Amino acid sequence: MNESTPAGRSLRAWLVSIAPLAAGLGLLLSSMMPGGQSSISPVGDWQGDLDVGGSSLRIVFHISQDAQNGYSGTADSPDQSASGIPLSSVAMKGSSLRLEIEVVHGSYEGTLSADGSEIDGAWTEGGSSTPLKLRRIQKPSAPPDYSQIFDKRDVMIATRDGVKLHTEIYTPKNASEPLPIFLTRTPYGLDDDEKGFSGLLGLYKEMFPDGYIFAFQDIRGRYKSEGQFVMQRDPRDKSDPRSIDEGTDTYDTTDWLVKNVPNNNGRVGEAGISYGGWLTTMALLEPHPALRAVSEQASPADMFLGDDFHHNGAFRLSYGFEYAALMESSKENFHFEFSKNDTFDWYLNDLGPLSNANRLYLHGKLPTWNDFVDHPNYDSFWKRQVFRTYLENLKLAVPNLNVAGWWDQEDFYGPVEIYELLEKNDTNHMNYLAVGPWNHGGWERSAGTSLGNIDFGSDTAAYFRSKIQAPWFAYWLKGKGSLPLTEAITFQTGTDRWQNYDSWPPHTGVTERKLYFHDKSRLSFDPPAGDEGDGFTSYLSDPAHPVPYRHRPISPTYPGPGWPVWLLEDQRFVYLRPDVAAFETDSLPSNVAVTGDIVAHLFASTTGSDSDWIVKLIDVYPEQYKDDPKLAGYQLMIADEVFRGRFHNGFEKPQPLLPNRLTPFIIDLHTNNHVFLKGHRIMVQVQSTWFPLIDRNPQKFVPNIFKADASDYQKAIQRVYFTKAASSYIELPVAGGAGQ
Repeated sequence: MNESTPAGRSLRAWLVSIAPLAAGLGLLLSSMMPGGQSSISPVGDWQGDLDVGGSSLRIVFHISQDAQNGYSGTADSPDQSASGIPLSSVAMKGSSLRLEIEVVHGSYEGTLSADGSEIDGAWTEGGSSTPLKLRRIQKPSAPPDYSQIFDKRDVMIATRDGVKLHTEIYTPKNASEPLPIFLTRTPYGLDDDEKGFSGLLGLYKEMFPDGYIFAFQDIRGRYKSEGQFVMQRDPRDKSDPRSIDEGTDTYDTTDWLVKNVPNNNGRVGEAGISYGGWLTTMALLEPHPALRAVSEQASPADMFLGDDFHHNGAFRLSYGFEYAALMESSKENFHFEFSKNDTFDWYLNDLGPLSNANRLYLHGKLPTWNDFVDHPNYDSFWKRQVFRTYLENLKLAVPNLNVAGWWDQEDFYGPVEIYELLEKNDTNHMNYLAVGPWNHGGWERSAGTSLGNIDFGSDTAAYFRSKIQAPWFAYWLKGKGSLPLTEAITFQTGTDRWQNYDSWPPHTGVTERKLYFHDKSRLSFDPPAGDEGDGFTSYLSDPAHPVPYRHRPISPTYPGPGWPVWLLEDQRFVYLRPDVAAFETDSLPSNVAVTGDIVAHLFASTTGSDSDWIVKLIDVYPEQYKDDPKLAGYQLMIADEVFRGRFHNGFEKPQPLLPNRLTPFIIDLHTNNHVFLKGHRIMVQVQSTWFPLIDRNPQKFVPNIFKADASDYQKAIQRVYFTKAASSYIELPVAGGAGQ
């Protein structure tokens, strides 16, 4: 639920989140040039592609010469929307360059070419090295000096219960007319530069020409604001006029702003990503009359069914553990220090059963972790937080643009769920949706031309910011221009183009088709004519040897380089494992455009009394792929989900599975807009562990997995059926003619 830029904090990778990292990160380089300067200088801008578990991350270094003839500069990770990470020094000896990054115990060593155009070297971390070649690039334009564009005012705004919230207000210099106020609230700090101007301004640079007064606020209990922070504070009891929640804090802030900020036009807009998106949605419950437009972006909607902490009741271990430590160890961001380079190994062998977490490491000090332990089922604790409770019958009074990314590693479920809930009563047509080919918050600052190894052929993030977001707010807050979409706009991957829709999912031109599992690992739109082979495929699931969710070694969720792009990793690293069942079509004779909701219908059994079922829908590239040879045979995950078997009869009261009993499971793989191109194949992978993304199911029913002992974990034989009477299949919404 972290927001995804340095300013908005979603990127849990080592070149992520500038505010928390800039304080403790720093690229440590030392100058070792005895005998004078080398004739080859590292001064300039350098870019390379670092292979992270089969995915490629662009790394950029900006090196300049300082007044003492040493070196200084910054580093960027464009694919993770991070920029401006400070370099503390550069070590140069002859033509050899060395850099060290203490926080991840990593180093880079390379040799400059004779013409000074390349550095050929390797990145080393945890004892393993990865080749990393850097090339000189044209220097990008310098970031703007915000102090020349805005006047800043720093205030503490009192809320109805007397708690004061730290707020920075930025008014454009020489404004010629009253301007709307644009508000962003965050728990991640305001990321002020050396002149005290917030890095959050960079999120909205495409809106500068239209003219806005920007207000950025630390939420209650975080950074410079007073009060106590409560993770996703429950909506208030309206019978108590002095009760508070994040919505009332937004209301009180908005009221103060319109009354106390000079030269405003009485209209306020709000946007936020991830936790900020959740804060924005909370503002819709009791909106201030001056709130005229919002954009909820990547907000969680249900922490038990589909967002950060659980999916269908299965606990998201690495995220839940590390995020609780990040947010609740201090008033500012904190990163848990692992004793091993590979967190897969740490979670499996150092942590072991979840019951060890408090005993060995957390000691009962993190409220959120204690809540996980005390509320293992979908009880009133979780239901008080879910937006379904509050939005299902809400008649939207403020226009809202919901924003999501197809490969959001944290909160894809949330914004789509919020859109669908609000759509039920949207008679005034104030509810809209935009989805692009991004990870969590990937539309904020990055170019959006690619993600991991996948290229999209255009600057999708800049398109969103300039062609969708900026016109959206200009229309509602300034009465300028026209709306940039009719109802929904989504980027269709595969064909790589933006498409407008009158509804989402589309109501016309789509046919529900069933893609059936068959014997001999086959997948086909033809149903089984009868029983085939044994009528099932089976595999042994062993909690002591779980399937990793991404390539090992697995770096921390944050900071760690693999987390933001793991959904795009080549799934061949687990394909043909004995505990992964795979089914695949023949080469497609024509395009298959999937536009809408994807649902897996799984018929399965286990020899245990509990089980997890993970289903992945995969686009398999041709073995000969001249357009991009590195993608030859690539297995790109398009949709995926996990279901915890103990909840097969409802999430409120878990029940054991009957051993060896064939059981139907319906697993929502969520909405999508992707074209499986002619010559590609469609694959489905089924497995029962996904570690440490998902905690290990003991595969023996226990009342509370958070309290299970090591002895509770057992092996189980899993069966997936494809008989005529029990045909496992994937339900696909296939658009006729679309993407052909």
